[in-house]
Amino acid sequence: QVQLVESGGGLVQPGGSLRLSCAASGSGFSTYAMAWYRQAPGKQRDLVATITSRRSTNYADSVKGRFTISRDNAKNAMYLQMNSLKPEDTAVYYCNAHRTDWPTDSDYWGQGTQVTVSS
Repeated sequence: QVQLVESGGGLVQPGGSLRLSCAASGSGFSTYAMAWYRQAPGKQRDLVATITSRRSTNYADSVKGRFTISRDNAKNAMYLQMNSLKPEDTAVYYCNAHRTDWPTDSDYWGQGTQVTVSS
């Protein structure tokens, strides 16, 4: 089992930067694909970025070129560097760990961290 705790959210002006962290405890962190999701008020939870166990990355079109996902398996941690932030980036950001297992996949979530982009 994996426990996830996000940190690093806050209030930032448009054009600013934030770095989110996701600390994982439990076993097998390096075997999980990791992802950041976000959910704005009244909207569904959307995928922001993913990083596989082999560090292959993918991004939502809305954040390409502005956000960078990374992981440090030695520290059981994942990060999201967010630059050139826009008001529409305002949301609760969630960390997710996923692994294809049998008979059911393993899927874990953090509690979320609030990011507010406003002047």
